[in-house]
Amino acid sequence: MKKYQLMAPGPTPVPSEVLLAMAQPMIHHRTPEYEALFVEVRAGLKQLFQTGQEVLPLACSGTGAMEAAVVNTLSAGDRVAVVRAGKFGERWVEICRAYGLDVVELAAPFGETVPAGRVVETLRREPRLRAVLAQHSETSTGVLHDVRGYAAATRGTDTLLIVDAVSSLGIADLPMDAWGVDVVVAGSQKGLMLPPGVGFCALGDRAWARTKTATLPKYYLNLGEERRCVVKNEAHFTPAVSIIVGLRQVLRMLEREGLPNVFRRHDRLARATRAGAEALGLELFAKATPSPAVTAVVAPPGVDSERIVAAYAEAHNITIAGGQGEMKGRLFRLGHMGYAAEFDVITALAALEQVLADLGQPVDFGASVRAAQKTFAEKA
Repeated sequence: MKKYQLMAPGPTPVPSEVLLAMAQPMIHHRTPEYEALFVEVRAGLKQLFQTGQEVLPLACSGTGAMEAAVVNTLSAGDRVAVVRAGKFGERWVEICRAYGLDVVELAAPFGETVPAGRVVETLRREPRLRAVLAQHSETSTGVLHDVRGYAAATRGTDTLLIVDAVSSLGIADLPMDAWGVDVVVAGSQKGLMLPPGVGFCALGDRAWARTKTATLPKYYLNLGEERRCVVKNEAHFTPAVSIIVGLRQVLRMLEREGLPNVFRRHDRLARATRAGAEALGLELFAKATPSPAVTAVVAPPGVDSERIVAAYAEAHNITIAGGQGEMKGRLFRLGHMGYAAEFDVITALAALEQVLADLGQPVDFGASVRAAQKTFAEKA
């Protein structure tokens, strides 16, 4: 018997106290009991998103929240710029084009980022841009984009900044109001330590003003209708009740830890993981600022990274992730977000040493664990 470990970049492990809360008998969503629950959830979400705006939970995936952000703020034919440096940047492009938007791609090689200066220059050349869409943490490459810089570029213009924070919410600092981000979207299954099934949208004042003129079709994802219900502690449609129950527990856990401590914990886990991989002579895929959510590692020369992913699962009962799209076979990804702590990283790195040895690679056993432990021993 081998204990199962989930070390993928989403879905992530769900804490036992959250599972127990979700296992309670189902409650109806139009009762005083649910209303009391939702009052607490609304307040907790505002703290997490660092905003005074309502955060709207939707019974959908993070991609559903991305689509909601597009259809509620834009109109057919609008010209938008998309930061495309990974698979999820490509997803923004695909959603926008599906709705007839005119897309300007701000592309960078996967593993790199698009500097804020390019956004500034694009806004100068394209004064009619209606929105800039970007990821905060690009899950497919392990890169953290400069959302603060993008927000500084769009501030003072008529261009909205729409940010996918699916793999950064509750992981990396993203003060929505302080930075002036117009729309933030997220999902339940990563930093929020919940099963997949709930997406989130938070809109600032400029974005809410834009919803009054946006003409793209919408019904289920009509955020104006959703907000009218949320402020009354109701849901427009049937919510994912059990996940919302679990969300209350998660928000309590994050409040106890304190957001600054949550961000520091993820930073430590990421730095230790990177140090461990490099101690084995492996190359990190992220050439720009690395994400604290996930570490993407280039497979050794001549080794298909899918073999590494399979060996983790077959020999050690550990789930990690491989590369996506053009990166398939080239890299593997270790998640360290949400319900993750130091010895989860130690386990993942110790297993990596054994996996590489089983694949015929030279390994200095203990090197990765030693490097990670040194990182954890730092007092900063």
